[in-house]
Amino acid sequence: MANTMVKSQLEDVRNFLVTTVNTLEDYLNQTTLSSLMEEEQGNEAYYKMVLSNVRKLLVYCEEGLEACVVILQTDTFPKGAAEKTLYRIYHQCVEEFFQPKSDAWFEDSRAAYTGRNSIKFQEKVPTSVVNLLKGLEGSFQNIREELEYYETDYRTKMIQSK
Repeated sequence: MANTMVKSQLEDVRNFLVTTVNTLEDYLNQTTLSSLMEEEQGNEAYYKMVLSNVRKLLVYCEEGLEACVVILQTDTFPKGAAEKTLYRIYHQCVEEFFQPKSDAWFEDSRAAYTGRNSIKFQEKVPTSVVNLLKGLEGSFQNIREELEYYETDYRTKMIQSK
């Protein structure tokens, strides 16, 4: 893939991550376990797991954003490092959004065909959590489609280089 195309994708991902980090930070700065329990009585342990996953997603997005910024500031564009970063962002941010390791929520892949949101929770959660993920889902879906190329291409390059 040409340097300009990879650089353009990295810039798009950086912009996506700036918005995502701001949204997640705003939510987490205003939300506590107590406020979730006040919003809707539910399983406290599950709410803790959901908040933990949102915090983990924020950290992954911050790390990805930092990597994008560093690469975009270099004098000569390091295409290989940019591709590796996009691959890592796909796996750490996008995959964690749709399928967190703890299974606090999951993606209903059939929902994409119906035009509904695809994130489903294992248990009932407060509306603020649902709205947070609904609000982010469209942009995560767009970035996933943009970066799916790196899922196969980068992995193929790594196998061929061994």
